[in-house]
Amino acid sequence: MTTFGLIGYGKIGERHVEHIIAHPEAQLHSIFDIKADRLNLFRNKYKGIQTYDSLKGILNDPAIDIITICTPNSTHADIAIAAMKAGKHVLVEKPMAISKVDCEGMIHIALKTGKSLFVVKQNRFNPPVQAVKKLVDEKKLGKILSVSVNCYWNRNEWYYKSSDWKGKKAFDGGTLFTQFSHFIDVIYYLLGDMQILHAQMANVSHKGMIEFEDTGIVSFLLKDSHAPGVLHYTTSAFQKNMEGSITIFAENATIKIGGKYLNTIDYQSTNGFDITDLPAGAASNNYGDYEGSMSNHDKVIDNVIQSLNGKVEIMTNAYDGLKTVEIIENIYQVAVHTGS
Repeated sequence: MTTFGLIGYGKIGERHVEHIIAHPEAQLHSIFDIKADRLNLFRNKYKGIQTYDSLKGILNDPAIDIITICTPNSTHADIAIAAMKAGKHVLVEKPMAISKVDCEGMIHIALKTGKSLFVVKQNRFNPPVQAVKKLVDEKKLGKILSVSVNCYWNRNEWYYKSSDWKGKKAFDGGTLFTQFSHFIDVIYYLLGDMQILHAQMANVSHKGMIEFEDTGIVSFLLKDSHAPGVLHYTTSAFQKNMEGSITIFAENATIKIGGKYLNTIDYQSTNGFDITDLPAGAASNNYGDYEGSMSNHDKVIDNVIQSLNGKVEIMTNAYDGLKTVEIIENIYQVAVHTGS
């Protein structure tokens, strides 16, 4: 039995709690949140599970094997490092951190303490992503010619007003960190690293709500294939999420992983290896007033447990988490901001 301690009982923390409790080889031992109302909400819903009113308290609990971190983006690194120094494995929500330097510090402590550091990248488990990954690994696609990534979501005023950290650059990091780091990760997972050529960004519909862009267009080259690519993202889609897709143009196929969350095959023309009979994907993370990415956290939790037990390899290791942050940092470093 793997015992979990959870830090940060917000929207995504609730998802982790549900899946940890539901897993037959997991036990949710305790949680900590700095907000008393969140702790009270948890106590009212889950009787008999311990709550802590200090970070030190939960980190020093000898019964906990692994700490799950579901706190604001900018706090991930410090909490993860403290947890590993306290002798705990760590599962950290995306993004791993909001700077490459912080990611490197986390990996250094993981190596120094011998503790495992896992990063949540649940879209890797999406059936269409796994199907295309298999084609890539088997080299059926041939040479990659180009790639197009579209991320068209909606984040409304309530989304930002209901949070004390989202939209604030120092805590959030930016739209690519909070909304679309999963898409950067899936590009890296399927097609390798990227060289960022140019990025144009603007805040077109969230003035006064956020301290960074809500829309961007990024051009890049895939380092392995030298294929050109473009990423167009926005949180200004009218009223609701519209699309989250990756289209790969290759020597032997054109395939579009689409839907709103990389959860369907929207188009394929292949040289005799069409993707068929995909298992149904999970539903999205529905938070009532908005939707997030695919809810594969049950698969993430299971993968972590089986990895700690030596049965499987981890789906997303700390180096992969660092690469996503590095790519996003590189995008922001070259970005030209317009005044629209």
